[in-house]
Order: sequence, then C-alpha cells, then structure tokens
Amino acid sequence: MLHIGCHLSSAEGFEAMGRTALSIGADTFQFFTRNPRGARAKDIDPQDAAALVQLLKEHRFAPIIAHAPYTLNPASADPKIRDFALLTFADDLKRMEYLPGNLYNFHPGSHVGQGVDKGIERIVEVLNRILDPKQHTTVLLETMSGKGSEIGGKFDELKRILDGVKQNQLLGVCLDTCHVSDAGYSLTQLDDTLAEFDKQVGLSLLKAVHINDSLNPPGSHKDRHAPIGQGTIGTKTLAGVINHPALKNLPFCLETPNDLDGYAREIKLLRSLYKG
Repeated sequence: MLHIGCHLSSAEGFEAMGRTALSIGADTFQFFTRNPRGARAKDIDPQDAAALVQLLKEHRFAPIIAHAPYTLNPASADPKIRDFALLTFADDLKRMEYLPGNLYNFHPGSHVGQGVDKGIERIVEVLNRILDPKQHTTVLLETMSGKGSEIGGKFDELKRILDGVKQNQLLGVCLDTCHVSDAGYSLTQLDDTLAEFDKQVGLSLLKAVHINDSLNPPGSHKDRHAPIGQGTIGTKTLAGVINHPALKNLPFCLETPNDLDGYAREIKLLRSLYKG
C-alpha cells in the first residue's frame, strides 16, 4: 500500500489536519511544530491531540511527520543559536509525546565556516543532550542538497552523526528526493544510490521519504522543489522511487510548491503509478 501525504498547516489543529489529509486521499502528512522561521508554538490541546491519535488509528495512517523549524542550527558556532536549537528540540519532543509513535524531522544544520568535522561534533552534542530513552518519537536526520556549508549532503556525514549519538536507536533518516538529486546522487540509478546508502548508513534506518521534483540539474547543490513531473527528476523516475522494494512501505510526503488541490492531484497521480 502506498502511504502518501503532503505538508499541512498546523494552524488548523491536529484533528483538522487529519481530516484534511483524508479529504485529499492522504494517509499520512507532515506539519511544522511551530513557525518555520521563528520560535513560537501554539499550546497543545490534549483533547485535540487525542482526537487525532484516534483518527490515525481508525483510518490506518502511516506514521506522520512533525518538521522542526528551519531556524534550528545545532551545528552553529554561536552558543546562543545552539541553545535555541537545544531548547526547541526538547520542547518539540515533549510536545510529540501527545502523538506517540510518530516522527520528528530536522535539517542537520550548517557549519558556517567551522568545517564539517566541527559541525558534526556540535550536532552530536545537542542530540546527546536532548534524546531521552523513554521518548516515543523517532528523530529523523534529513538528507540535504549540500548547498553552502550544509551538513547532510553526503550519506557518510549522516552516518557520522548517527555513530556519535549515544541513544541512536531513537534516530533515523528521511530521504528527500529533490535534495539527494541536487546533492549528486542518482535517482535514475536508484539501486546504486540505495546500495550506497545501505553501505554508509543502513537501509533499516530509512524511515520516511520527501517525494519532490527539483528545479535544478543533478549535482547542482541547490534546493528548489518542483511539482511532480515539472522538474529535472521527472514523473517516471519518481514512480520508480515509490515502487522500489526498499522504499515502497515507507511514508511519503510531498513538499512541492502547491495548494491543497494541487496536492490532491499529485497524490492521485502517484497512487495511479503505484504497482502495489
């Protein structure tokens, strides 16, 4: 079964997001835990969270994905920025306990001139401080395009983070198709790319996929998502992604530039291309 959804606005509330997902044919979705460019987060309504949990169970949703704000940079040289990342992480994971058994995705960060080694060291330090063996959320490192000083554009960088974290049983990876293509990994030769991922990280740690086309050519080290079939990756190649035996049972989330109707069309398209 193809588990697919899109990014929804958390402003409408937990249960409302679930019902919106159902209305467009989705059985998973992603949402920002708070303002993606800021720090504020709405208070949790326990009844609303419980209603979503029940809805997800009734309709057999795949795990849903909470996305950390873009402003988090645990790799930063600035201790204030790292402290903000640590406090936001900790608060988000506490809030996710209202939705147990789901996923929390974040961009690993940018070293901003310190070098990859130092950036990875700082990310590991933050994760070691905030991960709690009693938590019920899996934290996902997202594959990145490698633009600027981003960490995570290479699979071995993700592996080094995972290896450094004491509670790494709580970690996994979210593969973003736009990002990995822009980073230089081939999606047309998907077997080879996944074999490299398995060698460097381990396919068992791959927990979700962001399914996006890209406006950029492969290896451009940029990050501009495109609607399905309107970019350089193309519908045929993305159909191969959703049907690959190593991926087909994972939750797929669209992050394409779209409104709700556009997401509904893309979900319908991808379902029509899924071979079961």
